[in-house]
Amino acid sequence: MPDRIYNFSPGPGTLPQEVLAQAAKDIVNFNDKGIGLIEMSHRSKEFMKVTEDAMDLVRELLNVPDNFKILFLQGGASSQFAMVPMNLLGPGKIGSYLNTGTWAKKAIKEANIIAEADVAYSSEESGFDHVPQDGDYTVNPNSEYLYFVSNNTIYGTQFQTMPKSDKMLICDMSSDILSRTFDFTPFGVVFAGAQKNMGPAGTTVVIVREDLLDRTPDTVPTMFRYKTHADKGSMFNTPPCFAIYTVGLVCKWLKKLGGVEAIEAVNKEKAQMLYSTIDSTDFYKGHARINSRSPMNVTFNLPTPELESQFIQEGASLGFDGLKGHRSIGGVRASIYNAFPKQGVVDLVDFMKEFERKNG
Repeated sequence: MPDRIYNFSPGPGTLPQEVLAQAAKDIVNFNDKGIGLIEMSHRSKEFMKVTEDAMDLVRELLNVPDNFKILFLQGGASSQFAMVPMNLLGPGKIGSYLNTGTWAKKAIKEANIIAEADVAYSSEESGFDHVPQDGDYTVNPNSEYLYFVSNNTIYGTQFQTMPKSDKMLICDMSSDILSRTFDFTPFGVVFAGAQKNMGPAGTTVVIVREDLLDRTPDTVPTMFRYKTHADKGSMFNTPPCFAIYTVGLVCKWLKKLGGVEAIEAVNKEKAQMLYSTIDSTDFYKGHARINSRSPMNVTFNLPTPELESQFIQEGASLGFDGLKGHRSIGGVRASIYNAFPKQGVVDLVDFMKEFERKNG
């Protein structure tokens, strides 16, 4: 077994080795100050700079307009399922939702507790094997927004182009943020748990349009208001310091590579290698429809559940970790986020071909 295995897990995902090495040093002695990063006061000038730098890098890499605030919050992306309608809806208000998988379903459930979620489209009947194309759905004219999940980790689907609507877009971009470029103009809120493409678990990046900060109903508690955190620079209470710091390191790594445009090309190349292998044979069968395929999470099946178990077990023995598909659909899932090395995909493809030769 190699010293460093390939982490195909859907999250927490692979981080760049140089980021891990720097974090390991700074967690003991940050910038040679004789104190570890996770011991420092979050209100010290050193950590305030860490946070500001991370925010600036996220803004630069995603080309976030000046009229958006960048927040580092806690509670995971799941907390945003409730915070979005708490801040943007209220009693009697409606939000429209595209139901393309587990995380969209959970968001719809939370929205219905707070206000009303109108499901404009659902791909549940087909096993969430696709996302809708423009024209497949009609948004309720009374809706405040159109909510969607850009990339569905469990099912291996992605909106390859962002939905179009005359309503502002709200997006859970947890599993493909920083992996591709997009225009912020139609968006009101974009959020993402950090633990797939941005850093370790512990913080959620929320990018919210400034004019929405004053929309929150008076009944929403202080901690659950976006404005509370925007006004305090994400320092209303003690933030997830280590996670924010590591997001900053990952952003520096990505900027050095050439930014989001550069990593988008790499991601497409990695995904194409895997999908080409799947498409070249009847032994492997992809779950997602071709026009909805995700470059982040490649999901597929083998002829029998027994062969799938054997494939996962043999792969693990060779250093391919985390290939087991989600329990809801089974099969195999290879998550190949930004920091996942191209060589890992090359080696997986070689293993897939050899496994088929022996068992096909």
